[in-house]
Amino acid sequence: MGTQPVAIVTGGNSGIGRACAVALARRGFDLGITWHEDEENLQSLLGELEGVRVEHRRADFADVPGADAVIDELADALGGVDALVANAAAGHSTPFLETDADTFRDVLTLTLLGPFLCGQRAAKRMVAQGRRGRIVNVTSVHEHVPLEGSSGYVAGKHGLGGLTKVMALELASHGITVNAVAPGEIATKMTGNENVDPSGEERPGIPVGRPGDANEVAAVVAFLCSPEAAYVTGASYVVDGGMLLMGAMANPLATQSA
Repeated sequence: MGTQPVAIVTGGNSGIGRACAVALARRGFDLGITWHEDEENLQSLLGELEGVRVEHRRADFADVPGADAVIDELADALGGVDALVANAAAGHSTPFLETDADTFRDVLTLTLLGPFLCGQRAAKRMVAQGRRGRIVNVTSVHEHVPLEGSSGYVAGKHGLGGLTKVMALELASHGITVNAVAPGEIATKMTGNENVDPSGEERPGIPVGRPGDANEVAAVVAFLCSPEAAYVTGASYVVDGGMLLMGAMANPLATQSA
């Protein structure tokens, strides 16, 4: 095994996952990256990562159990795992009354079952290694508040937030911390803002007045993977420019009755 710690990032070739990979590399982590689509983006990322070992594997987390074996595969290739960033997910936009069981199940598989299985594999490796570890689940502000038309996504992210807390309780005695990072609107492909400079976009409904940058989420993830975060576990770090604070203000009736 090398002297540098190892981090595995799922969905690490684009958006928030890519930013996390770069941030962790800058903190001295060797990297295992999973990706599903867009090999061109992956190659671009690999060209950006210097001075660290990198292993990457293609994985479709719609196919779990099964695809989660990639965690052990990457850990074997890199000599262990010290941090897991469970980032791979997918959303959907379908009214509740029109959402069929297959869609609901598929979204839950990607947003909840996949992170559960990957987290379990990583945690077992960390326990067997006998050294401390970090797990960060990338959720969403919709871990905390609903989103109309996204029943499966919201259910999955709420579930992942709860799972994070249970994992934190059970794994603390092994020196493993588990936290969630809950992004708001971030300029990525998922929000339809890929390759957009968020500083030039106006968002009157967000206190800071703009979408977030993936690097701003990655900075929080990298901190939670660091030795400095050893006393932080079971927390959910909301990175949303204050969006959630606007809930009551968006409803005049709620404001009047407060």
